[in-house]
Amino acid sequence: MFSWQLLLGQKINPAFFILLNVVVAGIAAALKQAATPEFKAYQEQVVKNARTLAKELQAKGYTCVSGGTDNHLVWVDLRPTGLNGSRAERVLELMSIACNKNTVPGDKSALNPGGIRLGTPALTTRGLKEADIVKVADFIQKGLGLALEVKANSGPTLKDFKAKLETDPVYVQRLSQLREEVEAFALTFFMPGYEKL
Repeated sequence: MFSWQLLLGQKINPAFFILLNVVVAGIAAALKQAATPEFKAYQEQVVKNARTLAKELQAKGYTCVSGGTDNHLVWVDLRPTGLNGSRAERVLELMSIACNKNTVPGDKSALNPGGIRLGTPALTTRGLKEADIVKVADFIQKGLGLALEVKANSGPTLKDFKAKLETDPVYVQRLSQLREEVEAFALTFFMPGYEKL
């Protein structure tokens, strides 16, 4: 081994082990928190909220990939509605609703995903319960309805869809109104780190 390799190793090793210690400390802190009764209650509420969201979306005619959920995620197949994940994600994002486009079983390409993935941990952290999630499902339905309408009145590409959604005065106004409703609803809940909101 050359002396420069030893010198380089002497500089790298301490940095690596310091980072590893930080990771171990982070895991220890997370495990300590996870062992508390409060965290267990929080996780149970996360799952209750996710199940409520899945049930409400199914009642509105949407298909959940696994028929529901047993965890914090709701995976919605939008293909039966004629909508795809990219369009749904964009509309919901502009309404201040976080979601991710997501492939669903049977998709031909990850570039054109047929679904969206919704999660309930952030909502639960802010204090939402099952009754509040019903309202969230209503907002999602309104957004997906708008997305279908824009899709029907725009060109075939995602670029056409976004252009119509973001420049047509009618859709800009409706989207703005939906965003205001979502944000007004969200402001009624505690925001960790922003007690003065």
